[in-house]
Amino acid sequence: MALAIATFFFITLLSTTKALAFDSCSSSNNNEELSVIPIYGKCSPFNTPKPTSWENTVINMASKDPQRLSYLSSLVAQKPNSAPIASGQQVFNIGNYVVRAKIGTPGQLMFMVLDTSADTAWVPCSGCTGCSSTVFSPNTSSTYGLMDCSVPECTQVKGQSCPAVGAPGACFFNQSYGGASSFYATLSRDSLRLGTDVIPNYSLGCISAVSGSSIPPQGLLGLGRGSMSLLSQSASLYSGVFSYCLPSFKSYYFSGLLKLGPLGQPKNIRTTPLLKSPHRPSLYYVNLTGVSVGRVLVPIAPELLAFDPNTGAGTIIDSGTVITRFVQPIYNAIRDEFRNQVKGPFSSLGAFDTCFASTNEAVAPAIILHFTGMDLVLPMENSLIHSSASPLACLAMAAAPTNVNSVLNVIANLQQQNLRILFDTANSRLGIARELCN
Repeated sequence: MALAIATFFFITLLSTTKALAFDSCSSSNNNEELSVIPIYGKCSPFNTPKPTSWENTVINMASKDPQRLSYLSSLVAQKPNSAPIASGQQVFNIGNYVVRAKIGTPGQLMFMVLDTSADTAWVPCSGCTGCSSTVFSPNTSSTYGLMDCSVPECTQVKGQSCPAVGAPGACFFNQSYGGASSFYATLSRDSLRLGTDVIPNYSLGCISAVSGSSIPPQGLLGLGRGSMSLLSQSASLYSGVFSYCLPSFKSYYFSGLLKLGPLGQPKNIRTTPLLKSPHRPSLYYVNLTGVSVGRVLVPIAPELLAFDPNTGAGTIIDSGTVITRFVQPIYNAIRDEFRNQVKGPFSSLGAFDTCFASTNEAVAPAIILHFTGMDLVLPMENSLIHSSASPLACLAMAAAPTNVNSVLNVIANLQQQNLRILFDTANSRLGIARELCN
């Protein structure tokens, strides 16, 4: 795969009882600290060359963000996603993280994208048109079974094509993903193994055809808030709680950690309420009340920040977007204040429109995100990105694309790095604490 698509990250798991290291290439001998390895990392099985510059990789990943935001904006409750399916070799080019999972009995290893804004899990199956070479083989799993239109789960999956509710026959569904891609699948159930935990009869899609370039090649595991998500299907096991720490893009040797369940989560952590919108029920909303640049509270009209459960407007935390995106008026106000405090001139680089001489970085102000009950001061490494081709530093944020009719502000994964992000749906709270993930 080309450098532009070098965006996978392996996240091994902590189970509710004990952790199991999957990688013999782990950088840690502690079974409770499991490695996160990028596709271009030393231990990556994807054989992607080590990138010559991490910032070019980030720029390439960030260029796919508009597709991601278009997808997030399309996540409207009860709206079926339908798109034509065409053949063609599938290439994954949306920046995301993957989790090592085993499907079936005996378990078949799949590296599935972990997506906090999606619910239904799906994997490419044998005979899939347009899929990668690694597929799940249902015929070799003794616990695999099809789900028909009569089961409640069929009514909960988007894009299902049953002739009538409760009608006999397999439950087929067609969904879009990433903004410009789609897949066709059959709703099925099988065992899902994460670390030492086995979740029997897990509902997931068995993909038979894909179209477009942003369908994850080995499937997706949804960590959203809907009824088909991992948290809902494993409520008795994980109690609706998980957290992750995403390492910096800079390091060739990554060591991140995903924790599932309430055990082992940080005790002293600042939290803000999790909000839920019936308009976009899968997303993790938080109440962003303001943004400061240095000591200046940026003047932002309250209605631009306000959470509206009916329209889905507001601010979300998302694992799949690379750089934080604000609706245009908010971003313009943040950018203008940042420019006021940093000496120009300014230029553009990829998605970044506020680049300046790195010799002025010492005067670059911190970005502070104000949430209800919690302030997050972004470390400078989460606010700026540097160019290796020239002595430039850039503000690592951007405006949401105006052509997707988006009302979402998205706190993205670059701004989440080296932080422990706790999702506690049982207590409707999101926590953030500083933690070195490298």
